[in-house]
Amino acid sequence: MLPYCDYCIQHPEDTFNSEYHATQYGFPLQADSALFERLMFEINQAGLSWITILKKADNFRRAYDGFDIDRVAGYGEADRVRLLSDPGIIRNRLKVNAAIENARRIQALRSEFGSFGGWLDAHHPLPKAEWVKLFKKNFVFTGGEIVGEFLMSVGYLPGAHDPSCPVYARIDALNPPWRR
Repeated sequence: MLPYCDYCIQHPEDTFNSEYHATQYGFPLQADSALFERLMFEINQAGLSWITILKKADNFRRAYDGFDIDRVAGYGEADRVRLLSDPGIIRNRLKVNAAIENARRIQALRSEFGSFGGWLDAHHPLPKAEWVKLFKKNFVFTGGEIVGEFLMSVGYLPGAHDPSCPVYARIDALNPPWRR
């Protein structure tokens, strides 16, 4: 299997992956809704191909109210039923429940850290294994691959791009010095 940068360079016809690679993957995110969205994308990708998530991204945003944490945290049984019957997203009860529960857990973190991003910043830097322990303590449906890919995709862990990739320098310039 090719590293992501090599795959995208060698497969320019795969516009979903190429665009994500060039404009989103590894780029630092600050807005809580964007961080929550990315975490939910990684959770929903478990057991599936990433292209499936990329193709359904707009459907996820619509179904989950733009990943507004407070709205998702307030979802009840009618929302679960609605989500589980929506063919535009991944209809997996564990993943739908994880979105709702993780939104509630992010709300709880706000009292101490101000935001999901504040919680991430307060613990940065950590090695991947410590991040995984921290996520498992604070969130649901967050194994090693999900946590690692989430953190790499939002700039908290290195490795999203090979240093020879043209996107690498753009991301490095965007990251504050304390996050490098």
